[in-house]
Amino acid sequence: MITKKRKVANAKVDINKAYSLKEASTLVKEVNTTKFDSSVDLHIKLGVDPKKADQAIRGTVSLPHGTGKTKRVLVLCTPDKETEAKEAGADHVGLDEFITKIEGGWTDIDVIVATPSVMPKIGKLGKVLGPRNLMPNPKTGTVTNDVAGAISDLKGGKIAFKVDKVGIIHASIGRVSFAPEKIAENSQELINAVVKLKPSSSKGTYLRGVSMASSMSPGIAIDTKSVQN
Repeated sequence: MITKKRKVANAKVDINKAYSLKEASTLVKEVNTTKFDSSVDLHIKLGVDPKKADQAIRGTVSLPHGTGKTKRVLVLCTPDKETEAKEAGADHVGLDEFITKIEGGWTDIDVIVATPSVMPKIGKLGKVLGPRNLMPNPKTGTVTNDVAGAISDLKGGKIAFKVDKVGIIHASIGRVSFAPEKIAENSQELINAVVKLKPSSSKGTYLRGVSMASSMSPGIAIDTKSVQN
């Protein structure tokens, strides 16, 4: 059953129109129906075949205005790196005790950073961490000896993204409390990063669709031509 608030919100969005990024960033605030500070998400449909290794798009981007959410970071490392990790602001630091906790199903974190030397120990956690997109990966900067740098990036607004099995990237780019300009600039930064990763083997239209929505709000279609530099 559709609530009265949702009916009002739906009425404000023209489903036959592709909005500019500026228009969408203003409208997404107007159609939000939650009482909490909802996440604003961007959904990017790509003309790729994720089953092909070179078209399984994934990467990272530092949003100029952050995500509005402080990430809980776990650092898995050897004892010589623990002080660096703690001083950089990691929420949890250690190795064996956290491997045991994760094997038991604990995943109360947003991102895991690991040093290369401990990756052989972490490999067995793939079944737990993989489905939750928590597995450290060199491509996303979460497998590194520069633990402090990685934590700084993550706490400051660096996000990881990857295409799902049907060719869509879903990413949180802010909160509804953000000014429209900040929502638009964060969105454009993500889109630019995705466009730069276009594989040479991808034929036809690469950026097939972009939409924006907040938690439990209607989706707002964005004109793809207006966001491509």
